[in-house]
Amino acid sequence: MYGSQMARPQQQRSMASRPPQNSYSNAYQQNSINTASPGKLLLMLYDGAIKFCNIAEDAINNKDIGLKNTNLIKVQDILTELRISLDPKHDPEFCTKMSALYVFMEKELMIANIENDKNKVIWVKKQLTDLRDTWAKIIK
Repeated sequence: MYGSQMARPQQQRSMASRPPQNSYSNAYQQNSINTASPGKLLLMLYDGAIKFCNIAEDAINNKDIGLKNTNLIKVQDILTELRISLDPKHDPEFCTKMSALYVFMEKELMIANIENDKNKVIWVKKQLTDLRDTWAKIIK
């Protein structure tokens, strides 16, 4: 299962160095992350990965290579975070299977990025959506 103390994303810049128009939104978002339960944080990671898949899919359609690349890398980073957050002490078999699935999805996204393969992005997004929905039911 996932560790009870999931790693919190590190804040990249101090609040003072952010543009004023985003400071309240960014402060709210950072506070949401810092105060989220492990289950809520897990759902937030899935939500982010799904969002970035959608952006990457649109970027492939619009032939925006830079935007596609940036967002597929974000999804890969989230998959890496999900994988390293697995805690095999609770359920080693589950963790092994989830880790393999995350690695497979990361590889599919690498191929999608190289080959501009929208279908691979759609497949990964479907898997992430199913996982997110399942975890949402479990967390309730």
